[in-house]
Amino acid sequence: MTRSRLMAVFLVPVAAVSLAGCGINSIPTAEEDVKARWADVQADYQRRADLIPNIVATVKGSVAAEDKILNDVIGQRAKATSIQISANDLSDPAKVQQYQAAQTQLGASFGRLLASVESYPQLQSQGNFKTLIQEYEGTENRITIAIRDYNTAVQGYNTRIRTFPDVIGAKVFYGAKPKVPFQATSPNAEQAPTVNFNTM
Repeated sequence: MTRSRLMAVFLVPVAAVSLAGCGINSIPTAEEDVKARWADVQADYQRRADLIPNIVATVKGSVAAEDKILNDVIGQRAKATSIQISANDLSDPAKVQQYQAAQTQLGASFGRLLASVESYPQLQSQGNFKTLIQEYEGTENRITIAIRDYNTAVQGYNTRIRTFPDVIGAKVFYGAKPKVPFQATSPNAEQAPTVNFNTM
């Protein structure tokens, strides 16, 4: 075996280990995790959007006087579902913020609808309405968990592309850009809401 072949035999494994240490495999793995967590966020928001028309239809039958609120919820739902963001857009803060804002506005208008429903005890006692509201509450919990999981994945990815040795592979091979975490966009989101148990 010639000296050049012997060096090649030893250099190939060394190069492979060096590339592995530079994030050549860990960067795409972390990015795919971010994309999967984002898909969970979108799926749970879609579940909420799918529930709202059923709740609105149930409320319409009993709450004819609340047309403005019902129309606002329907309009906000249409706006929220029209804004689409792909996993490739997760590095664009403006697109992520636009999506967040639309979802926040839908949640706020639906909250106003639920507040108006408190004046209608006969509606609150209907089994169908109760079931739909329980599903909605469960969906809101799922959204919270999905957002937390997404933000954890974004934190891991962003840390990985900024720390040595993965930063080498992130910049040289992938041109990696930080992903945008999901943030609360509603006004005064840091303040706890007032709870009123006098619903009937």
